Amino acid sequence: MNFDDLRALVPEPGKDTDWAQCCDLLPALLRLEETPQDPYYHAEGNVGIHTRMVLDALMQDGHYRRADADGRFVLFMACMLHDIAKPDTTVIDEASGRIGQPGHSRRGAVDVRVLMWKARVPFALREAVCRIIAVHQLPFHAFASRKGVRPEWLVHKLSWELSLPDLCCVARCDMLGRHYEKRADSMADIALFEQLAQEEGCWEGPRKMADAHTRLAYFRGADTSPDYPLFQNAGSQVTVMCGLPASGKNHWVALHRKGWPVVSFDDARAELGLKHGENDGLAAHHAVDQAKALLRRQERFVWNATHLSQQMRTKTLDLLWAYHAHIELVYLEAPHAELMRRNRERDTTLSNAGIERMLNRWELPAPVEAHKTVYEVQT
Repeated sequence: MNFDDLRALVPEPGKDTDWAQCCDLLPALLRLEETPQDPYYHAEGNVGIHTRMVLDALMQDGHYRRADADGRFVLFMACMLHDIAKPDTTVIDEASGRIGQPGHSRRGAVDVRVLMWKARVPFALREAVCRIIAVHQLPFHAFASRKGVRPEWLVHKLSWELSLPDLCCVARCDMLGRHYEKRADSMADIALFEQLAQEEGCWEGPRKMADAHTRLAYFRGADTSPDYPLFQNAGSQVTVMCGLPASGKNHWVALHRKGWPVVSFDDARAELGLKHGENDGLAAHHAVDQAKALLRRQERFVWNATHLSQQMRTKTLDLLWAYHAHIELVYLEAPHAELMRRNRERDTTLSNAGIERMLNRWELPAPVEAHKTVYEVQT
């Protein structure tokens, strides 16, 4: 399967989805037909029925009809695959019989990223799809956040990560593609979300910020206005590497950060005589101690690790933020076949099968995670 195969599934405006063709190319869709949903939110039935209804709604949506070919690809794939992880996340409460799929959005984004990476889908299109899938329910939950997140802050943050018109289109179709007694209320919430984004000046692009440091502090939860510069204390200049093993991080550091001290989990393992996956906690502790010493002296350095999941990156970024570092995130990526070739040929205890297992936590850094985020993708 390749990008052209996936692109061939996307209907022209006014045409219908060929669901059988979709299932032939992506057999994982067949599992949706066997996956139940909570009848309160999805009285229409299983996930397959819902997904087909969502795609029917998309074909009638004006935003889809006005989109160019790339735009239709993003919208169609996001709608078709938005619930692709429900089969693997379904839980049924034994006492009540209620059905839930906790974490299906985030898991689905990872699964689709892997699928599209291997299919050589262009990076920008792939990530546009994955970012929508990861947050596709937020527009109809924005005004009743369980975490107490202000809707204004949410639309600001999302505007830096994806296209809000695309997100709202997918959310509309997701809600129209179901039988739910409060559907009208949710549609009103989506419309209100759109209106808020327009009023906040971030419907058509990222919300303007005073500067990079103010933006980072604001999105990290500081009680500050995005419109007025926030003072930045002196601290280290740190380049944080991010990417799968064999994506070229060491080469990039040698080329672009020559002479900088490097904090590396791999180096820590070597210094401690550990193999890959052996006592990772000890290696991490060793590397963190090195980083803290450099941060206390306000020295510039590179933190070279995979930082593959948001959880792992957050640990590093929280530490750097606490020491007032100026943070640059550099994400590197190579095509699947090339990355596997490199890993086979390099001196490492990490097998290609080991890399494949790592893919289930592959979450790319968002533009709002650092003062500056750089994406270097080999095609």
